[in-house]
Amino acid sequence: MIYLGFDTSNYTTSAAVFDTDTGKMYRAGKLLPVGPGELGVRQSDALFHHTVQLPEITETVMADVHENIRAVGVSSRPRNIEGSYMPCFLAGVTAAEIISSVNNIQIFKTSHQIGHILAALFSIDRLELINEPFYALHVSGGTTDMLLCTPDEDEKICCELVSASADLKAGQLIDRVGVMLGLQFPCGPELEKLAATASYNKKINVAKKDGNPCFSGIENLCKKMIETGEPKEEVARFVLEYIKTAILEMVNTHAKTETVVFAGGVMSNEIIKSYFDNKRFLFAAPGFSSDNAVGTAVYAYLKDNK
Repeated sequence: MIYLGFDTSNYTTSAAVFDTDTGKMYRAGKLLPVGPGELGVRQSDALFHHTVQLPEITETVMADVHENIRAVGVSSRPRNIEGSYMPCFLAGVTAAEIISSVNNIQIFKTSHQIGHILAALFSIDRLELINEPFYALHVSGGTTDMLLCTPDEDEKICCELVSASADLKAGQLIDRVGVMLGLQFPCGPELEKLAATASYNKKINVAKKDGNPCFSGIENLCKKMIETGEPKEEVARFVLEYIKTAILEMVNTHAKTETVVFAGGVMSNEIIKSYFDNKRFLFAAPGFSSDNAVGTAVYAYLKDNK
């Protein structure tokens, strides 16, 4: 059977097709265009670019599909909480609803966050984890969330927020400092390459508010480091070391022995990942951490098969 998924985040237009007969996942994505020195795009611009890019992305992902689509899944909101909304997801929802109507098939809507978690689990062949409690750390441009995930008959995963950054998100910090350093948004991959050339052995003290890590002070500190002539690679490494330490403290506080699934674009960073080598720490396979529609295609499959 064929399951189609869409995700139209504030970073990427993406589509995926899950062929359950072969187990293959076909996926395609395209970053939203961002000008030099800019920190992302406005929601109105994101919606426009998704509308332009969706036909090409959908055509690419459907190129090798020779069966009828059984159902379509789509991310319709950032999180599964009341009031969670971003206009950019309307583009994917509109495409999915049209396909659902024309083909007389079911549409299953979920959150961008659950899509990330399911994509991570699918990529490492651990989807069975949705049948038991586990922790997930969703670290991206919009979230630094520690979540207790439990089975849910309707949503498949119920995500209870147990900790989150108190101000900026980890991905925001990376992008803001990256742009200060002259890197292109989104800055994660370039910042990682820059940081890899630096050595760092200083002790990190993570600022907290109500037990949650704070990142905004680090943005200001990095600005001062750049202004005083600190080498770019040292600034980049400091940012990643700080984020790594903050994440490690979140894990040690809330999930000392439990399984932890890491999802979101920030968790594809090899410098950060290198500090989490315990077997209970599960990371998405390369290419499945950043925004993609794999999780929404998997969600449609799970909902259709109950």
